[in-house]
Amino acid sequence: MREERLLERIRMREKMPGRSTSEDPKKIIDNVMMHLQKVLNTRQGGVQIAEDFGLPDFNDVIHSQSGAPREIEKSIRQTIQKYEPRLKSVRVKYIPLEDNLLSLNFEIHARLALDDKDQSVVFESQVGDDGRITLRS
Repeated sequence: MREERLLERIRMREKMPGRSTSEDPKKIIDNVMMHLQKVLNTRQGGVQIAEDFGLPDFNDVIHSQSGAPREIEKSIRQTIQKYEPRLKSVRVKYIPLEDNLLSLNFEIHARLALDDKDQSVVFESQVGDDGRITLRS
């Protein structure tokens, strides 16, 4: 049942007390991706649970440094490592796209523990011109 966050598990147990505990890899990956999208679209200082929850405002980073993609890679990796414990060995790689200059694209590579074995997962992420991050698996 690690495919769901704690509150999701509680809600499901209330709705379906006899539910199976086997893990569906696709469901786990989709749940991790949904959680990552929420975490990565939260700006630091925007929630009370932790000042560093989420990502910094990239508008300041992009306009102030020539190495902005590397700084964003680092921020994404550190945030995932801290706030998505289901993923291990997280690597984030900037993928420049010449045909889309208004967005930044990254690949997120990680290991996800499933039924006593690790599965490699890759998420494609795109930071749009509005600063929002979208993910695809």
